Amino acid sequence: MAAVKEMGQLLRMLFEVEREFVRTVTVLIPRVGNIELKYLLCQHVWESAGHARFIRERGRELTGFGKGDAVRESYRSIFEEAIRAEDPMVGLTGFYKVLKPALLDAYRHYLESTHHLADWPSRKLVEEFIVDEERHLREMDPYLSQTNDRDWEQHLSITLDGLGGWLGERKRKAIPEGFKWIWEELPYRHPDTCNRGEYPVCSSVFGHDPESDPIVREWLEDPNTDARVVRLMVFIWLMMELDAVDYLSPIFYDTTDALFDLHYDLARHLWDESRHSAFGHRQLPKLKVDLGTLEHSLDLYNILIQMSPPERYAMMTMEFEAGSFATKAHVMDRVRELSDFEADTLLAFDRNDEQQHVRFGHRWLPEIMRLFGEEGSVEAFVESSRKRFKALEKEFGGKTPHSLSPEVRLTGNKLRAIAEVA
Repeated sequence: MAAVKEMGQLLRMLFEVEREFVRTVTVLIPRVGNIELKYLLCQHVWESAGHARFIRERGRELTGFGKGDAVRESYRSIFEEAIRAEDPMVGLTGFYKVLKPALLDAYRHYLESTHHLADWPSRKLVEEFIVDEERHLREMDPYLSQTNDRDWEQHLSITLDGLGGWLGERKRKAIPEGFKWIWEELPYRHPDTCNRGEYPVCSSVFGHDPESDPIVREWLEDPNTDARVVRLMVFIWLMMELDAVDYLSPIFYDTTDALFDLHYDLARHLWDESRHSAFGHRQLPKLKVDLGTLEHSLDLYNILIQMSPPERYAMMTMEFEAGSFATKAHVMDRVRELSDFEADTLLAFDRNDEQQHVRFGHRWLPEIMRLFGEEGSVEAFVESSRKRFKALEKEFGGKTPHSLSPEVRLTGNKLRAIAEVA
């Protein structure tokens, strides 16, 4: 059984690397400004979580894989180091020019080391993951073409050389005397606000003034609002689910000791939210909206990042998402009047995903509460989180001024004009 044990141990190492990628690269999502880059990172996180899941399922069939989801300290140290780069784009070069290429090498080493027939189930998985990893590097390359920090790449390479690669497949090199692990002296801290790059920003896209706000709350549910205007507003709402992408991302890192199953569901949740945002990002230009005039709202991130991870997760799943069903059901009915099959399809999948997210909340909020020592009922905790959010809203909400003047930025009345509503 020595061969089985050896391959089981290698699969365990691959599982831990994929898990740590998911846990740590997510902290960079609120820090990068390019919207398409945020979407791409969410996709890679979801796919990497899938790699980890399937490796774990296969690994549990083999002697040597071990129990539990814990990650060895030597791996964790390297990933902790990787997120200490000051510039988030430099941080991404560390992941995609050092750590991910090393993972690709590790997968290739696994194929070379195992038996093509005896370990066929593992081999087929690894072959698929190699294709994914090669694509990840290709997809990320255009975003990193203008970022060149050889010193940081060399810094991370030294940490990997100390292991001889993720699987110890090459000769180890001693870490030089005097090498400083930044993470040991610099605790990680999430940014106080999220980065939206070149896009204009504001506190909120929701409001009551059609001369100032793009989503007029009363118009969403008013049966007299033209359905074409409702469609435009809901696509703006969907695009602004980028808020959820930015404030959900830090929870992976904040729940380091959680079960992998939690991070797997968080990865799915994150990928869903990024797709929902992309629905709006893709559809609005087709409907003649200039995205350069649409301000991005920052209030939710700015407020929620001041709350504890269980409070953030409670507000997201049990308040914002659960509380949106009635309004979105009405909006779906209105949009259906337009016989717009694509819009109807996108809204239907958004609604289906949000229902799943609330189920995630019921499953995982008690676990996150436990991790942070929160006692009492879930219901009481959700209510206390609501109250704390309202208190923090007074201190941290409404602080982001409009980047654009009312004459330039997208507003409710301009949506009426775009929709050609008299």
